[in-house]
Amino acid sequence: MAPVDVYEAMRTTRAVRRLRSDPIPDDVLRRVLEAATWGPTGGNRQPWRVIAVRDAAKKSRLQQLYEAPWRAYSAAHREALAAAPSDVNERDARMLAAADHLASHLGEAPVILVFCFNARLMAITDSVLDRPSVVGGASVYPSVQNTLLACRAEGLGCTLTTLLCIAEPQVKELLEIPQEWGTCAFVPIGYPVGRGHGPVSRRPLETMAYADAWGEPLR
Repeated sequence: MAPVDVYEAMRTTRAVRRLRSDPIPDDVLRRVLEAATWGPTGGNRQPWRVIAVRDAAKKSRLQQLYEAPWRAYSAAHREALAAAPSDVNERDARMLAAADHLASHLGEAPVILVFCFNARLMAITDSVLDRPSVVGGASVYPSVQNTLLACRAEGLGCTLTTLLCIAEPQVKELLEIPQEWGTCAFVPIGYPVGRGHGPVSRRPLETMAYADAWGEPLR
């Protein structure tokens, strides 16, 4: 497989929710997981672990736990979508169809990566602020992103979901996760059905980045 330039990988690593059930070779999976270990963490403490779930019964149970929260989320999304412009409606309808497919076939993905974290090992510097805390994620999600990029480089499809965090008690029991560890990301991976990755759709830079102060144009 031809190497993928890092900028090209970032530009084209999109959510791939239609996956073949073909097994992933052990050496490929190890490379993907090693890439995860290279992600930066606060104090280099690496307060995360990942479980590569390949057992068919456990994957089937994860699918069962995923389907109910997905149905609730997608119903609300579809209701909001009804009032959206036609171009947005069409784009999001395609996304929802692919996500419906994932919900119905999650257990068929050859591997589901379950990322876990230990808050006691994190320097959560925003815990005292009057808003939801997000800083702890800085010691986990860079490794998740490394995983997505490594999947792209290996020709694997992947997507990041957090819906199964709703069922954390059941997931922890299923996978024998210790009490002090929580779940923070689930990444089903496999070879894509069809084209797989391609250009991502994002807001233009001018709406996302400012110079020196909020709202000041970046020139």
